[in-house]
Amino acid sequence: MNRKVTANYRLAKGATVLLASGLLSLSLGFGSVQAQTSQAKKPAQNRTKVYVQNSKQVGFKDKSAGIGSKSNSMSLNPSLFQKKDPSELMLDSDANLDYRVMQGCLRRSFNEDNLPSSIGIDNRQFSEFFKSQTKGFFDKMRGDCIPYAVAFTTRNRFDSLSIMNGPIQDSKSEVWTFTPSAFGGFLVQQDLLRNESKNLTEIRVPLKEVLYDPRKLGDKLPVELVWELNSIIKQIYPEENNSLENTNSVVRLIVDFGDRDRWAQIWAAEIIDPANKEVFAGAFWVDRNDIPGAFFTASGESLERSFWTNPLSYRRISRGVGMVRASAPKRSKNNVAVTQPAPTKQRYRAHMGIDYAAPIGTPIFSVANGKVVHLGFSGAFGNLIVLEHPGGYHTYYAHLSSYNSELEVGNEVRRGLEIGYVGSTGRSTGPHLHFELRKDGIYVDPYGSRTQLDLWSMRNNESGQLTREILLLGSPLNR
Repeated sequence: MNRKVTANYRLAKGATVLLASGLLSLSLGFGSVQAQTSQAKKPAQNRTKVYVQNSKQVGFKDKSAGIGSKSNSMSLNPSLFQKKDPSELMLDSDANLDYRVMQGCLRRSFNEDNLPSSIGIDNRQFSEFFKSQTKGFFDKMRGDCIPYAVAFTTRNRFDSLSIMNGPIQDSKSEVWTFTPSAFGGFLVQQDLLRNESKNLTEIRVPLKEVLYDPRKLGDKLPVELVWELNSIIKQIYPEENNSLENTNSVVRLIVDFGDRDRWAQIWAAEIIDPANKEVFAGAFWVDRNDIPGAFFTASGESLERSFWTNPLSYRRISRGVGMVRASAPKRSKNNVAVTQPAPTKQRYRAHMGIDYAAPIGTPIFSVANGKVVHLGFSGAFGNLIVLEHPGGYHTYYAHLSSYNSELEVGNEVRRGLEIGYVGSTGRSTGPHLHFELRKDGIYVDPYGSRTQLDLWSMRNNESGQLTREILLLGSPLNR
């Protein structure tokens, strides 16, 4: 049976639970009681990450062949090492490249059922559906405005609408989400905050710690979430407010700490001013079944490309996808170039992947949830880890000096887990990480301006989850 590899579970000191005994406070919508969970009773497991230099060539361990047996990694799964023409790659055509989200709190009036047209939804059929469905909803309204989050796609096409029964977040908060149906017409989903909050915890940490001293977050979050949080905040940090770190600004998190059956997960992250409750920026998680989930900002911008192109903290990109010389000039023992007749034609070979220059021992992180399908030495790759991700994706991490000592083939790993360390094994001229992203066995250039993967875009019929999470888990709008 495959086992998950993750960091020790540690509860945040002073973390606040979203829901305690079904009651939420009426100020910020979240309680302030001490976090309590059954996981706190589990004995801590000592999981160490050891830097072990691998001096010998190690292949796959074929578990099906019995303990102690060794198998050649190339013969075990040769498809992992096949080179396919990038022109064969078929990208997802359902991605909404012009996806955008608007949110606000519409002042209540006598014509509340005209809300769709009031916020820019020009769809008569949907307006009629909205009126017929919301007669009872507006009877439950509280407060003087109606919070909403609406998503549009190409040509201003309506994609989803979520509304909440007032700007107060508590056990009576209710969100209705409307989306077009794939079979014609529209769908409506009703959610209660008290149901959504059962496994969620709110944590607030200083913005300065997240940006400049993430090690201090180790007592509040699992280590893999620290890497993920740091990546999120650096992407959503508003450049126009480049001095926020010198203020009392905090990062507000909504976290599911997970259990044996599910990963720990950040569901919402916001940069806020605790004094006036102003929200400077935010990001929300959209879960998926057939491909890895994704983070989107409150305005609908995807953050995923950056995650899939940053498996480590690197000094520079030393080489990208393209053609490189097949061989270098030969040198004598005293390091002097040997004069040879110039070849009639310089030979080149394809370099598929990104090389990140970094010192030996620099930690390397998994860019997404996945499963270890290769762990060992593989020719020019040197020490290599290959992770398999949902949707036909694989990521390759080559030339490693060593691996996370806990990893084995078949392990499930979470995004942000340290899987290995930079080295210079195999065909390498210096310490660096060679990183590849493949889709159905075909190389993908993650930095290509025309590369648009379904991983990085909001697909059809997915936006309802984002607009719903914005209202359920985001801070109330500062009015």
